[in-house]
Amino acid sequence: MLPRIEEDIKKALKAGEKRRVATLRLLVAALKNERIQAQRDLTTEEVEAGIRRAVKQRRESIEQYRKGGREDLAGGEEEELRILEAYLPQGLDEAELEQAIRGIIAEKGFSSQRDVGLVMKELMARHKGRVDGKRAQELARSLLSP
Repeated sequence: MLPRIEEDIKKALKAGEKRRVATLRLLVAALKNERIQAQRDLTTEEVEAGIRRAVKQRRESIEQYRKGGREDLAGGEEEELRILEAYLPQGLDEAELEQAIRGIIAEKGFSSQRDVGLVMKELMARHKGRVDGKRAQELARSLLSP
């Protein structure tokens, strides 16, 4: 995946897409730092985890900028978020997520709010990398509420 990102940087440079170039360069630098720490080449899963961390950082930044009334900065972060999300596998949509959670609840017999953690553990094991944990937890809580 790293060669694809580096190729996309070259294309963005030629097209004059400054935001895309900057975002992808930051991502490549972060992934190279992880590779240096691991002292080996990263697996595809590790690269995806690195991209997910970058996506999570952007989401948190957007939230903070909005709380601070800085829509201009939030807009820039949203653009970076879209750029990064293009490199992740397609996640579960809302209906698929709800169906997966309902299936786990029915299969395992979960019924109380105390079981949310167990539902999340099972969900993440089955759909690793394809689920937004925060959204899944909210949905699991609502489905398990009396």
